[in-house]
Formats: sequence, C-alpha cells, structure tokens
Amino acid sequence: MLSPISPIYPISPISPLAPKSVPDMPQIGGVRLATAAAGIRYKGRTDVLLALLDKGTAVAGVLTRSKCPSAPVEWCRARLESGQARALVVNSGNANAFTGKTGRQAAKFTAELAAKAAGCRPGNVFLASTGVIGEPLDARAFDGVMDGLVAQASPSGWIDAAKAIMTTDTFPKLATATATLGDTVVSINGFAKGAGMIAPDMATMLSFVFTDAPITAPALQTMLSRHVIDTFNAVTIDGDTSTSDTLLLFATGSAAAQGAPVIERANDRRAAPFRAALNQVLANLAEQVARDGEGARKLVEVIVEGAVSKKSARRIAMSIANSPLVKTAFAGGDANWGRVVMAVGKAGEPADRDRLAIWFGGIKVARLGTRDPGYDEAAVSAIMKRPEITLKVDLGIGTGRDRVLTCDLTKEYVAINGDYRS
Repeated sequence: MLSPISPIYPISPISPLAPKSVPDMPQIGGVRLATAAAGIRYKGRTDVLLALLDKGTAVAGVLTRSKCPSAPVEWCRARLESGQARALVVNSGNANAFTGKTGRQAAKFTAELAAKAAGCRPGNVFLASTGVIGEPLDARAFDGVMDGLVAQASPSGWIDAAKAIMTTDTFPKLATATATLGDTVVSINGFAKGAGMIAPDMATMLSFVFTDAPITAPALQTMLSRHVIDTFNAVTIDGDTSTSDTLLLFATGSAAAQGAPVIERANDRRAAPFRAALNQVLANLAEQVARDGEGARKLVEVIVEGAVSKKSARRIAMSIANSPLVKTAFAGGDANWGRVVMAVGKAGEPADRDRLAIWFGGIKVARLGTRDPGYDEAAVSAIMKRPEITLKVDLGIGTGRDRVLTCDLTKEYVAINGDYRS
C-alpha cells in the first residue's frame, strides 16, 4: 500500500524528484514511536522523536568522521560499545554542535530524562540532533514533552517520525523491506533526513533503521559498516560533511519468538537474504537524500569505469559529483564535458587524458582524449533536459569501477543556505 506524498511544512515546495508515494510501513516488534512539538526552533510542527525499544535490542552505528562532531555524536560513540539500546531521542532545529560544555550537559540531561521516562539506564539511550550549528540547545524543552511521548508511543508512527526530524527536507524519507531468516519472515524499516551539508564520510545526516531480526550487536555492526560504503557513503549534495551524521541500526530480536534463528556472525549464510534487504533499505534512503538535495531539479548518477581500483574510481567520481562547475552545467542543461575532464584531472588519481571517454545519458560525447566524431548537440541537449541523468567516464587504464549519486546546483540552493541560520 502506497500513500501519496503531500506538503509537510511551508519550508519550500516538494522536490520535483521526490517519490510519488511513501511505502506502507509495517510494524516492527519491539519498536514504538512518538513525536511532539517542543518548540526547539520551529513553530507549529513536531520537532522531537522518541523511539522506545524492548529489552534485548541490539544496536550498531556509523557516525561522522568530522573532527568537530556534535555532542550527540560523542554521546552515541561512547555507548555503541555496549551494543544495547532501549530508547532513541532525536530533535530537529538545533544540531547541538559547537556548543561546548553546555552541549554535553544538554545531551546528558536529555538521556537522563528519557531514561527515567522509559524505565532504563541513560547509557541505553541514543541521541541525535540536526539543525543550526553553534546555537545552545535548551534541553529543558524536552522535559515538557517526554512523559507524553512515552505515553503515546505506538508501533505505527513511522511517517510522523520521519517528518519530525526534517529540517530543509521537502519530503519524508522512508523505506521498508522483508527477508527470510530461516523459515521466518523478518522486516526492516528505515527513515532518514538530509538535503544539505551532505558529503558523507560514514552515512548522511540522520538515518535510523529498525528490524525484528535476532542479530547480535557485533554481527549487526559488521553488516552496517559494509553496506554503508556503496549506499550512504556514495552520495554527495554539496561536498560538506556534517558534524552530526548519525546512522543507527536497531535489532529487537522479536522474530526469534516466531522461530527466526539468532545470527551471531555477519557472514552467516542464513543471513544472506537479510543482508540483501538491509542494503536495499539503505540504498533506497540514500537515493531519496540525493533526490531531495537543496534546490535540486536533477538527479545525477556518476559512473567511473576503467580506473586502477575501485577506491580510485570512487575518488574520481566524487571529484566530478562535488564540482560546482559540473553541477551547474547539469542545472543549465549543458553537456560540458570539458568540466568533467577538469574534475577527473584534479582528483589526484591515475588518469590518462588520451584514453578518456565520456558519456551523457548513454550518448558518447568524447573518446580518446577528444570530442567524439559522431557527437550530436541536439541529441545530447535533449538528454540534459531529463530529471534523471547518468554521466559515465571510462579512464581506460584498469578495471576499477564505482558509482555515486549527486544532484545539480541551482540558484535555490544559494537561496536556502543564504538565510538558513537567520
């Protein structure tokens, strides 16, 4: 069952690249969700999410590699080693980043408040915040809504949860999948937020994934770390890595009661369908983030082939995808392969100018270091008007291949970010 996407908040029009509908999210045993309006920054909308998790829930996470992380990121990093979670608190409107001792105290206060309301230890509460950097977060705002959040938490609040964590997002981002574990069907639900300050070195902004599969924390962590590489880590909007990037994966294990086997090793053959479904959810959410890039009008897939290694291909693909000149060319519908050549050359990776070939939307525009003899301006111009475009580069020097997603760079991006804080 799919529900149509409708406007959420009067921040900006829904992205033209948004999915036409949101999935019907099934209940996940052991997960209950609630949202509230605490007035953190936005008026007239929800801005706090609480997820309550049954005892025995395992947790894994991937966090920003920024050297200036937020207080919630530091809080989560210190508690992931335990592998156990009972609650998640997320707020939008304030990132609680670059807030010094006050920020750390706010994180501690929030965790203690949630722990008391949920009946667990503060160390089993995970936190995330998104919004303005550098503004103190008044965590007392949570005091007025926490008990109510616990009281109203339900297993069906997925769409509301995705909406509550939005900032400049224009639509809620949700994904779901099922897999067979032994003879039991298990479910995976996830939601994410992210539209700007996206150049993940781990995940992207905020994303939370839940499953009823019985998987131990070490196995869960290995799976998440592997599958983030070609999903969230293969997306860039503007080349800026957030202070707050947080991806958390929770496994309640409730499906064990229906006969699902406990998975203790990530490479357990029985878990292969689960790993595929997890990758599907992460990839879906990552693409939705690219589709909601601030001001975006075009989704761009960058494929690099013929590199000396996958790692080298990734660096070149990111160089192309992060280039303002390449991105504005897509915005203007200009198949400017010269800018692509520039981006390949500046990446600092092995490349041979005279072996380079470039395609826009399947049409070869350059080969062997020069314009293709069969180049047709009209055909390529038609390609560049499409809302979804693939740019492929073949370096011709190896077998390395990689793929990243990005979007165009428009005047709207400047408008959104020019007055974001004020």
